[in-house]
Amino acid sequence: MDDRMFRTAMGKFATGVTVIASEADGEVHGMTANAFMSVSLEPKLILISVGKNAKMNQTIEKAQKFTVNILSEAQQEMSMIFAGQLKDRHVVFDTFEGMPVLENSLVSLACKVYNTHEAGDHVLYVGEVINLTLQDGEPLTFFEGKYNLVNS
Repeated sequence: MDDRMFRTAMGKFATGVTVIASEADGEVHGMTANAFMSVSLEPKLILISVGKNAKMNQTIEKAQKFTVNILSEAQQEMSMIFAGQLKDRHVVFDTFEGMPVLENSLVSLACKVYNTHEAGDHVLYVGEVINLTLQDGEPLTFFEGKYNLVNS
């Protein structure tokens, strides 16, 4: 199988959309990711996957903490900004537990790095959730390379 076939196959799995955010040396960095999952209830652990060459990888390594913002269907533009699809857009982050979060996300998880694993061309960060915010709404989802709005 080639890379394209593998990407197409992985795109058959519908996912939610998140923005991972972290701050190091006074600079906030965010990236869109759908490689996110819950790992454990005790302790409360989640997992994110970040490309080894991504700026976010360096930021999390320095900060040893990050947030996961689970986006609502109204936040497609945020996803596109942090995926590099919309340029020259300024985003103001709120702060929660001293970490950057996106306003109006369905969930914002404040995490400290619990463990790190290298996996191919990515780094897997297991984060211990120290606190969260939660609100009602519909999620932004992604399937076959496209956004799917739940109520469309």
